[in-house]
Amino acid sequence: MAETMQERISEPHATDKLRTLEERLRELGSVMVAYSGGVDSAFLAATAHKMLGERMLAVLADSPSLARRDLEQAVAFAQTIGMPLKIIQTEELEKPEYQRNDANRCFHCKTELFAGMEVLGRELGFSNIAYGMNTDDTRDFRPGQRAAEEHAVLAPLADVSLSKLEVRAFAKAAGYTLWDRPAAPCLSSRVEYGRTVTREVLEQVERGEEAIRGLGFREFRVRHHGPLARVEITRTEMPRALDMEMLDRITAELKAVGFQYVTLDAGGFRSGSMNALLPVDVLLRRGA
Repeated sequence: MAETMQERISEPHATDKLRTLEERLRELGSVMVAYSGGVDSAFLAATAHKMLGERMLAVLADSPSLARRDLEQAVAFAQTIGMPLKIIQTEELEKPEYQRNDANRCFHCKTELFAGMEVLGRELGFSNIAYGMNTDDTRDFRPGQRAAEEHAVLAPLADVSLSKLEVRAFAKAAGYTLWDRPAAPCLSSRVEYGRTVTREVLEQVERGEEAIRGLGFREFRVRHHGPLARVEITRTEMPRALDMEMLDRITAELKAVGFQYVTLDAGGFRSGSMNALLPVDVLLRRGA
C-alpha cells in the first residue's frame, strides 16, 4: 500500500488537488470542521488549521455512539498538532427516529451534529461548516450526505476530488501517525437495521470490540444481531482467528459481555456490510 500511495501523491494532479484544497480553505477565512478523529476529518481539520490557524475550529460530537477509544484518540491528535478543538454533546440517541435504526439513521445523526454546529457557529462567529467526505464516499450509500446538503455543509475533500487513498497518502507525508488508522464509524453502525439502538446495546458492542482488540486484532467489527455476535475480521488476520484456541477465546470474550451466540463471518471484514441487506431501491438513493 505504501508504494501505491507514494506513487499516487507523486502524480502532478494529486499535488494540484492538495494545493487547490489549501487555497479554498484559505479563501473561506474561517471554518468549523466536523471532526471524528478518522483519517479524512483529521486531515481536513489539520489542513484547515495549517491554512487558517485560530480561525478554524474542530468540533467533535460526543455521544454514546462514539467509542471512548475513538474519543481519546481524536483528542490526542488535536493536542499533538495544537489544533483548536471543541467537544459538544449530541443527543441523537434520545430521538425515536434515530433509535428505530432504519436506513436513515445516519441522516438523523448528522442532522443532530450539523444543527449543533450551526448554533455553536452563531455563538463563536463561524459561518462555514465543513466535513470530511472524500470523493469515494460519493459513490457509497451515505444518508448523512443529505443532512450535509440540507445544512449547506461544505465537503472540501470531495470538491477537489481527493480519494481515500490520496488522503491517507498526504496524511502519511505530513507525518500524521493516524494515516493508516482503520475506519471507525459510530458504534450504531454495528447494530442490524431494525433493532432498536440503546445505550446498553452500544455499550455491549464497545465492550465486545475492546475485548477482540485485546486479543491482538486490528481491523474487525462486532456486528450486533440481538443474542448473536457476528464477528468480521479482515482476511489478512483471518488465519489467526481460525485457530481453535483463538476461536474459543473470541467466543468466551463475547459471551462475557452478554452475547449468547458467537459466529465468525467467513466473508471477513467488509465496511458497511449491514447495507447489503437493504432493498435495492434504498441503496440506489445513496445520499438522497
